[in-house]
Amino acid sequence: MFGSPVDFSFRELNTVSDMLSDEPNPGTRPLKRDSEQKILSATLRLNNNFLSDLTGLMDTLSTLYAEPTRLAWLDISFNEFQHIHPVLTQLKELRLLYLHGNRICKLSEVDKLAVLPFLHTITLHGNPIVTERDYRAHLIGTLPHVKMIDFSAVTKQERELTSVWQRSRNPHKSMSHSKVD
Repeated sequence: MFGSPVDFSFRELNTVSDMLSDEPNPGTRPLKRDSEQKILSATLRLNNNFLSDLTGLMDTLSTLYAEPTRLAWLDISFNEFQHIHPVLTQLKELRLLYLHGNRICKLSEVDKLAVLPFLHTITLHGNPIVTERDYRAHLIGTLPHVKMIDFSAVTKQERELTSVWQRSRNPHKSMSHSKVD
């Protein structure tokens, strides 16, 4: 489904635009390209670099990829991100997002990803936010389609407990839903 992964890890990229001046790491399978030599893949690995910002990502993807908006798997783990960049919300086909090993401190950063309808796998372990109270419940409540968090399956029981947790945090909202006009 995802094609050969495009891997720029261990390249010590400082900006996403640095990808334009370099070929990806050679993988076990050669990358497929279209007639314009654009990459035919739905995966991108930018892990283990020194990235702290994703400014220019869409322009770079448009230059390198045949179908940049179809990106389904993005690995930006082990970088220097403190925030979830708004550009990620443009990747409406995103299904897997690896963000582990960064510097994300606020749970509210995850809220930005709620607009991604197909996001089912996310990793955030190794970020300061994992020490926040109700970390998993927040992710489950914010990302309704998520099936895996930090390589651990989301259980039916967790979903039910999260539902109860959300109602207890916002009793006015749950009461307004139960009113009969």
